Amino acid sequence: MPELQTDVLVVGGGLGGVAAALAAARLGHRVVLTEETDWLGGQLTAQAVPPDEHPWIETAHTAAGYADLRRRVRDYYRRNYPLTPDAAADPLLDPGLGIVSRFCHEPRVAVAVLDELLAPLRAAGRLTVLLEHAPVAAHTSGDEVDAVTLRDARTGAEVTVGASYVLDATELGDLLELAGVEHVIGAEGQDATGEPHAPAVADPLDQQAVSWCFALDHRPGEDHTVDRPAGYDHWRDTVAPFWPGPQLSWRDVVPITLREREWRLFESNPGAQAPFSLWRFRRVLAREQLTGVDSDVTVVNWPQIDYWERPLLGVGPDERAAALAASRELSLSFLHWMQTEAPRPDGGTGYPGLRLRPDVSGTADGLAKSAYIRESRRIRAEFTVLEQHVGVDARPDGAGSEVFADSVGLGRYRIDLHPSTAGRTYVDIEAYPFQIPLGALIPQRVDNLLPANKNLGTTHITNGCYRLHPVEWSIGAAAGALAAFCLSHGLPPRKVRSDQTHLADFQRLLTGALGVTLAWPDEIRTHRD
Repeated sequence: MPELQTDVLVVGGGLGGVAAALAAARLGHRVVLTEETDWLGGQLTAQAVPPDEHPWIETAHTAAGYADLRRRVRDYYRRNYPLTPDAAADPLLDPGLGIVSRFCHEPRVAVAVLDELLAPLRAAGRLTVLLEHAPVAAHTSGDEVDAVTLRDARTGAEVTVGASYVLDATELGDLLELAGVEHVIGAEGQDATGEPHAPAVADPLDQQAVSWCFALDHRPGEDHTVDRPAGYDHWRDTVAPFWPGPQLSWRDVVPITLREREWRLFESNPGAQAPFSLWRFRRVLAREQLTGVDSDVTVVNWPQIDYWERPLLGVGPDERAAALAASRELSLSFLHWMQTEAPRPDGGTGYPGLRLRPDVSGTADGLAKSAYIRESRRIRAEFTVLEQHVGVDARPDGAGSEVFADSVGLGRYRIDLHPSTAGRTYVDIEAYPFQIPLGALIPQRVDNLLPANKNLGTTHITNGCYRLHPVEWSIGAAAGALAAFCLSHGLPPRKVRSDQTHLADFQRLLTGALGVTLAWPDEIRTHRD
C-alpha cells in the first residue's frame, strides 16, 4: 500500500516538473514533487545550462509562469549582488551577457528562485517536495499507474507514493519504461515519418550527445590545473569520422553549414567562422556589471565536451553508467587540455589560471550535478509532432508552422540536433515558431500518466526544437493543469481533447488562470531567421 497518497505525483524536478507542480497546486490540488538531485531546476540548474530562448521571450507571448521566473531571477541579482548602477537600472538585466541568450545567469540563483516560487504552496500544505529521490518501480493496474516507489539517495530508504495522476518529468522519461508505457527511443525512420531529415530507417541507438558541463573563472598568474584524467590520451588523439579533429582542440564545425571553424578562448576569430569567443558563449556572470569582482564566470557547454560514443537509452544500467562516466572524463580532459596544452594567440600553450567553480555548480568536484540530457524516451502519443508540422524546409513556402486547434502553449527554437551516437553529425535546420498540441501530451493507451518534460509526442527530429527551457516549462505547465482539470471535472485526458466543449474550457483555464498564450500572431508564426 502507498505510504503517501496525493492527487498529483510529479516525478522529476526540472523546469517541466516544477511548472507542472505549480500549476496543479495553484489550481487547488495536492501535489508531491520528487527530484533525483538536491537541486530543483533540471537543465537550468543541476545540468548548469543557461537558458536557450527565442527572440520574443520578453513579450506577452511568453507563458506568465516562465516570465515570472525570469523576473524573479533579475530581482534576486538586484537585491543581492554588487551591480553597477547601469546594470541595476537595466530592466532587461542580463547577468552574464552571454551569447546563447539574452538572459544568462548562475544556476544557484535559479535554485533559490525556484525554492521561493514553491514556498507558499509548501507552507499551505498543498505541495510536498522530496529531493534526492529517484524512481525505482511503478505499480500499475490495467491502463493506469497506481503508485511509484522512490529511493532516497541519502539513506537508501524507499517510499511509495500513490496518486490519481502521475506526471513523468524525468530527464530520460524513466517512468515510461518502469510503467510499461508505450514509447520510442532514438531516431524514427524516414520510411515511417516521411521527415526529410530523418535517417532512412529507424535506429533506436541514434541518440543525441550528452554533455557534462562545468563552470570556470580565470585567475591569471595562478595555477589551478586539474589532474590528468586516465583516459586523456584517448580524447586527445581520437578523431570521429564526422569531426575535423580530436575533441581536445579549438576546432569544430558550424552546425548549420558544417564548415570547419577555429575558436579562441578569450578573443573572437571572425576569419575562422568564430565571430565571438568561447568564453562569452555561455558566460553567466560578467564582471563588468559588478563592483569588487575580478573575474567573469562562464559555463563550459561547448561542442568539445559533447559525448557521442555510447547511448544512454536502450542499454543496460552498466553501459549507461559507463557512458556517463566517460562523459565526465571527456569534460575533465578538455579542462586539463585547456590548462596545459591549448594553443594561445601569443604562441604559448595552456591557461593554468582557469579555475573550476564548485560553488557555482553546487558540487565538490566542480562538474555539474548531472549530465545535460538532450534526448529522452518519448511517449507514443495520440498525436506526434513531425518535421512537416514545424520545419521551414518541410512546410509549404511561407506557410509558417501548423496551426493546432488543441494548442496548450507556444515555443520556438531551431531543430538543433547535436552529433549522435550513430555517427551522425549536426542536424541544424530552421523551424517556425510553433504550438504545443495537447494530443502530444496524451499517451495512446495509459489513462493517468502524462509527460511533463522532453518525453512528449515528438520525433527524434522535432525533439530538437521542443527540448529547451521555455518549451519544457510550457509542457510541464500544460500537463499539471490538465491533471488538475481532469480531477476537478472527473474526465480522462483524451476526453478533454476529443470533446470540443471540454477542450475550450481547458484552454480558457490555461489562458485565464495560468496566463498561457496559445497562438502566435501570423507575423511571428511565419517568421524565418
